[in-house]
Amino acid sequence: MVIGVLREIKTHENRVSMTPAGVEMAVAQGHRVLVERGAGAGSGFSDAAYQQAGAHILLHPEDIYGEAELILHVKEPQPSEWAHIEPRHTVFTYFHFAADAQLTAAIQQSGCVALAYETVRGADGSLPLLTPMSEVAGRMAVQEAAKYNERPHGGRGILFGGVTGVPPATVLILGGGIVGTNAALMAAGLGARVLVLDTNLARLRYLSEIMPKNVTPLMSSPAAIRELSREADAIIGAVLVAGAKAPKLLSRDMLHELKPGCVLVDVAIDQGGCFETSRPTTHADPIYEVEGIIHYCVANMPGAVPITSTLALTNATLPYVLALAGKGWRRACQDDPGLAAGLNIVAGRITHAGVAEAFGLPLTAVTELLS
Repeated sequence: MVIGVLREIKTHENRVSMTPAGVEMAVAQGHRVLVERGAGAGSGFSDAAYQQAGAHILLHPEDIYGEAELILHVKEPQPSEWAHIEPRHTVFTYFHFAADAQLTAAIQQSGCVALAYETVRGADGSLPLLTPMSEVAGRMAVQEAAKYNERPHGGRGILFGGVTGVPPATVLILGGGIVGTNAALMAAGLGARVLVLDTNLARLRYLSEIMPKNVTPLMSSPAAIRELSREADAIIGAVLVAGAKAPKLLSRDMLHELKPGCVLVDVAIDQGGCFETSRPTTHADPIYEVEGIIHYCVANMPGAVPITSTLALTNATLPYVLALAGKGWRRACQDDPGLAAGLNIVAGRITHAGVAEAFGLPLTAVTELLS
């Protein structure tokens, strides 16, 4: 199969969807790999490294789309790319359709097979292609919250760990999954007082066992969120409903009760955000203020640390890429129900319930397409 590796063009997105090591493995299995010029530069991989691994370097994205069958990206195709996507393409990337009606419509119109990293399932029900980036984003969320809590950025001016005789910051984390767990460990390491809210009692028991003493897992409820958010110097939104829009846990009215300069970091922004006042931002312009509250809502947080992120992501995606290239999307999904869960749109038909529900569109069962 011909595999196409595109250069990312989303603002300040420096990751790449395949490393030279991955190219070498794909070429060894008989595939032809096309890499757009400069695709790996932001992650520290030169065009020469890709060529040495057996890739062919092409100058323009339209050249990649023109020749490749399996299209690899990290972030969703941008509007300038939509016209190049055809029914013969299988596009494998993070899509987050439920938060983007225009992208959904464009991919439906293209007729391609859209496989979303974020809804691929492991045999144990986990999200193996979301997990590595959730780990990165959870840790980064605390770094950014600490930075923007500094007074020159408009924050409260609280040192997360405090000092002798001075109390530390209080960090409230909404969600105890992969993002929340990594955020809690990072905040705890800085010495903050950390509160983690989740609705899953078994998860709370697990967190109670593994977390350091300055982390308190608590049962989440609207009342608990209202009460504890008043104490917080920073709030991390770490909720996820795979493939669907994130629930709104903090309303605009609640901002009036927060401490002035409190920092909100919405890691769920790719899925629409879990704060009512959230809107996507970029690494070039990451924050804005509403009612005296700092909002950090960068939609591709791991793109700021592309060397770490690319290696973590491609470690997880490569086995699926090789399966798709070796078998084609239909056979690969027949053989692996977890990969089939990544099918979001096929030939214009919505195949993921979260996307269909987000826009009130008909849902086609994946089994109909694979039989």
